[in-house]
Amino acid sequence: MQEIIDRVATAAGIDPETAARAIGIILGFLQKQGPAEEVGQLIGAMPGSADLAEAHGGDAGGGGGLMGMMGGGGLMALAGQLTGIGLGMGEMQSVGKELFQVGRERAGEDTVGAIAGSIPGLSQFT
Repeated sequence: MQEIIDRVATAAGIDPETAARAIGIILGFLQKQGPAEEVGQLIGAMPGSADLAEAHGGDAGGGGGLMGMMGGGGLMALAGQLTGIGLGMGEMQSVGKELFQVGRERAGEDTVGAIAGSIPGLSQFT
């Protein structure tokens, strides 16, 4: 998993600790919002990613708190969590694009495509 963390950190121009947190948040979001079978395939193809999702996924995309009360959630909640760890929109896009590129390489285009197609707006990060 460290190789993926380092790759994402380099692509986004952020430190590895922040990259690990961002990956965990994104994977936690996908577990809650995406198709279970394909997300399971993605996580299974990246050993160590389930631990990151558990450690940092929290309420990723759950629509809780203020966002949930305002009818928000989904990508808005995810963006809020990523902003909370210090990422700007450009860094979020770089993290997402690189993480999904790794996903394509390891789990296949069909798996990533099914995940991206199931969550409105996610394709801008893939």
